[in-house]
Amino acid sequence: MIEPLLLTTASVSTLLGNRVLTGASGFFFERDGRVYLVTSRHVLIDRPTDHFPDRIEIEVHADLDNLTRSVVLSVPLYADGKSVWHQGCDSGGEIDVATIELDRKVLPASACVRCFTPDHLQRTLQEVEVGSPLLIVGFPLGFHDTLHHLPVVRRAAIASSFGMRFQGLGYFLTDARTHRGTSGAPVVMRQAGTDGDLPWKLLGVHSARMDIGGRDRRVDEALGLNCAWYADILLTLTAAAGAPAATALMEVPGKLSGAGA
Repeated sequence: MIEPLLLTTASVSTLLGNRVLTGASGFFFERDGRVYLVTSRHVLIDRPTDHFPDRIEIEVHADLDNLTRSVVLSVPLYADGKSVWHQGCDSGGEIDVATIELDRKVLPASACVRCFTPDHLQRTLQEVEVGSPLLIVGFPLGFHDTLHHLPVVRRAAIASSFGMRFQGLGYFLTDARTHRGTSGAPVVMRQAGTDGDLPWKLLGVHSARMDIGGRDRRVDEALGLNCAWYADILLTLTAAAGAPAATALMEVPGKLSGAGA
């Protein structure tokens, strides 16, 4: 039996034409019958680093009974000159989360994914205390189970007051060892007393490591702290209108992989 949590998350590669730019993480979110890929906004566009991909590729399982088989899907980031993703901002500025609606009609019939839903979002604050254990599910430095195409998890903990905007911005802090490639990963907490198919609370979307500008890199270790944007932004981003679904989603020729049953 495969842990359903591991099927919520997919590797994300950004490309400009046929040139691979970066690797990241993303996960699936379903609302009102619509399916979205969620990742960090800076994965899709980042002006300070001149990062402007025109499409992404995501890898999903093609056979639940044989996890060695996967298919790579190409998702264009623009349609008719307009971006297909939703992003948001609040009083603190831009929020580093983006969603892309995926047209279910063009998803391969055999695709095996598990989706978070609004029911997985945390509605109250009382049970989320500082120090609460978390998991971050992703692809650090692209590392994963390359045979079964599964992500890995890192243990984490709440490192700031959950529900309070850290320094006035829409994220909380986690204490975890993370790496490049984890951007866009779901930050989850086990839901006590629940034995359902996906007994996890989706608390946040991992964005980046925190550091101090004046740190003496010869003497002081990195803080080991990270930004996780509050996941309730997904209710806003999945209710927005205007961007088309990624109807041009397609399998990448020659990239169906598998070792056979």
